[in-house]
Amino acid sequence: MECEPVTRLPLLGVNKATLRLNSSSTSTGLVEQSDIISTVEFNHTGELLATGDKGGRVVIFQREPECKTEPYSQGEYNVYSTFQSHEPEFDYLKSLEIEEKINKIRWLPQQNAAHFLLSTNDKTIKLWKVSERDKRPEGYNLKDEEGRIKDLSTVTSLQVPVLKPMDLMVEVSPRRVFANAHTYHVNSISVNSDHETYMSADDLRINLWHLGITDRSFNIVDIKPVNMEDLTEVITAAEFHPHHCNLLVYSSSKGTLRLCDMREAALCDKHSKLFEEPEDPSNRSFFSEIISSVSDVKFSHSGRYLLTRDYLTAKVWDLNMENKPLEIYQVHDYLRSKLCSLYENDCIFDKFECAWNGSDSVIMTGAYNNFFRMFDRNTKRDVTLEASRESSKPRAVLKPRRVCQGGKRRKDDISVDSLDFTKKILHTAWHPTENIIAIAATNNLYIFQDKFN
Repeated sequence: MECEPVTRLPLLGVNKATLRLNSSSTSTGLVEQSDIISTVEFNHTGELLATGDKGGRVVIFQREPECKTEPYSQGEYNVYSTFQSHEPEFDYLKSLEIEEKINKIRWLPQQNAAHFLLSTNDKTIKLWKVSERDKRPEGYNLKDEEGRIKDLSTVTSLQVPVLKPMDLMVEVSPRRVFANAHTYHVNSISVNSDHETYMSADDLRINLWHLGITDRSFNIVDIKPVNMEDLTEVITAAEFHPHHCNLLVYSSSKGTLRLCDMREAALCDKHSKLFEEPEDPSNRSFFSEIISSVSDVKFSHSGRYLLTRDYLTAKVWDLNMENKPLEIYQVHDYLRSKLCSLYENDCIFDKFECAWNGSDSVIMTGAYNNFFRMFDRNTKRDVTLEASRESSKPRAVLKPRRVCQGGKRRKDDISVDSLDFTKKILHTAWHPTENIIAIAATNNLYIFQDKFN
């Protein structure tokens, strides 16, 4: 595992970062598919950061405490634990392979010394316990030092077992397996604010689970038509409200958002609110429906706003205004003329995620060529930055990048025709309270940290 300090983000004044290679590349420079990072998630304190990859592995990073002798080590994230969450499976009834790829990771709020997280592949959700052990018991009466049961006839006296210090060991153990509830691929999981339940969403259904019950779940949304030929849209993402345990939102491939209230009915097929932007007929094209599909939806920390990402834009919605988004941010509008070629190479179906900062004042999302975009909602400033080893020098300043579509080019501008569509930032995460961001770029994890003294 290599690390390399990086740079400053102009929009935030971020001045240091760490590069984590989640896995190695082959000698030819090609990245193994199983090594590609597929999800990134901070826990509720931001002290732990989990990544999942297409090989079914989960890597947990822990933030190092501030060191007075090494001030630049503040905020460094180092590997805390690595474990295999999912294995490839085969559905013999449907003759389908089930990939081990980790689709989502969600942390549970910490209740005691241990940490708990949910991870899911296409079909099975697992609850994992992450705990530390720095003492071991010694002096058993009925066991020897290797743990074997003693001959009772040799036990002539009793002693009180004691705990002896040992090297710190991180243990990860599976506590629950939630399976056999989804016919289609799971795309979202979200932990409820009641800390007792969570939901899982696939293309057509959303199920509600209790964290302590694995053999049954309750179907709360079902959009599957009686005749599958009548299917016009699928569920693309879903999330619980951060404060109200009865509210949830889910997005669709038609670009709509539906807010549901579980107090109204057991089955939330009838939404409480429908957020939909009217389509401009003059902009209608063959690709309109594809690029309007919402790939991610996130409640703001305050719970007042929704952030969504479609192929070309990021939008902020006010829960009190359904007819149009409050703000629209163009992520890479220069690709509008390239939609035909992006359709041919399937890039138009890429699912970009989005993230809020801790105060809901800045949003972040990814783009191509290992670029990621940040938008300040207050000042309306935006910046394009690049997550790459070449542009990341120790404690240097990350230079804003600019994509040009023709005409005069500045020295460091990059032409839209030169963009590398195989390098894409799909998965991003923002520390819940500080300006620390995690960017997944293929098999590399970049962690950018705010400026410090």
